[in-house]
Amino acid sequence: MPRRLTGALAAVVLTIGVAGCGSPVTSPSPSPTQAAQTPQPPSASPTPTPPPEEVYAAIKERVIEIRGVEPKKDIDPQVIDEADLKTRVEKLFNDENPAPVVKANERLLKGLKLIPDDASLTKMYLDLQSSQIAGFYDSDAKELFVVSRSGTLGPTERVTFAHEFTHALQDQTFDLNTFDLEVLDQGDRGLARLSLIEGDATAVMTVWAQENLSLVELLQLSQEASDPKALEILNGLPPVIREGALFPYDAGLKFVLRVQSTGGEPAVDDAFHDPPASTEQILHFEKYEDREKPVAVAIDEGIVGRLGNGWKQTLQDTLGEFQLGLWLRLGTDQQGLAQQAAAGWGGDRVALYEGSNDRWAILMKTAWDSEQDALEFRDAAAATIGASDSIGAANLDGETVRIMIGSDDAAREELAAALE
Repeated sequence: MPRRLTGALAAVVLTIGVAGCGSPVTSPSPSPTQAAQTPQPPSASPTPTPPPEEVYAAIKERVIEIRGVEPKKDIDPQVIDEADLKTRVEKLFNDENPAPVVKANERLLKGLKLIPDDASLTKMYLDLQSSQIAGFYDSDAKELFVVSRSGTLGPTERVTFAHEFTHALQDQTFDLNTFDLEVLDQGDRGLARLSLIEGDATAVMTVWAQENLSLVELLQLSQEASDPKALEILNGLPPVIREGALFPYDAGLKFVLRVQSTGGEPAVDDAFHDPPASTEQILHFEKYEDREKPVAVAIDEGIVGRLGNGWKQTLQDTLGEFQLGLWLRLGTDQQGLAQQAAAGWGGDRVALYEGSNDRWAILMKTAWDSEQDALEFRDAAAATIGASDSIGAANLDGETVRIMIGSDDAAREELAAALE
């Protein structure tokens, strides 16, 4: 995950970030249907528990075989408890996320009505990380951490290590720091690349779990993943944070499985050398196969000057198909309609302008594959603006749709005037 918030809606993906870039990453548990195997009959006497170093060594050996790449150096896990995790999560967040970046992302999410007006992006992030993370890998320090809430080396800890050791292999083979996940104004691209990284680790983890966990251990894994307190925190979060955090694992796994179907692990290696450029390519595999690049959309730098004294641009980013679809769901109770309206995405840029007295304005400029795609998005965006009681407008111009939302009518009108 990016070491810093990646701007706009992709900022919230820090809640479950890539281990490869210095922020923690959860190791989601495979469901029993994904990873079940026939339980072994009970032995006449208890089987001696091997020491942790032997357990980790066996996991490493099999993960290397599954993934098909050789490590350049060995790495052992550091086991930490929940209290240590919370301390590390908070320090990482404060060290790597400048206050102005957090503030701008929070203002954007509130302006788009994606999080409540009284919500704290920092608090939501820290609550989610502290309650959900099972382990993480830091590609800067080259360190791997496994969280043990029970103090034992159970199925959760072993599955977590399989996931995080995959990240270590990725880093040693492809250098995860070159994926530029920390670039603040390329949120959609960062989310797409993160989906490749997490999808790969989740695929390897799932295969390892299928081969090595008994039915009893899978049930224990499921129970630990269904901790009531952790689920309450997760389910209490706005969809943009909850679903945005899960996207790299869910959609990323599906993407990697499609890549594997074209040529096995060597094809996945090729994808790391030529990673997806947008969440559109993650959601529509044919777009990746065709290497359909996002349309370059530019926002006039002169807008700030035309807005007048006291105004400044505090954020610019690309939202992408996935995150625009989440926003459109505010205007309909049918998820499929929102996804359909977001399909046909060509490119976009969003900018946040802030003035004095807590005044702000959001400009969203989007490009679409066809005029029909643009029309569908314009209508859905207008419905979202109305349903969320935003002070805004959606304008259609051929294959381009421009969204303007303001803190008040005057702010929106000033933005509209600055665009002329």
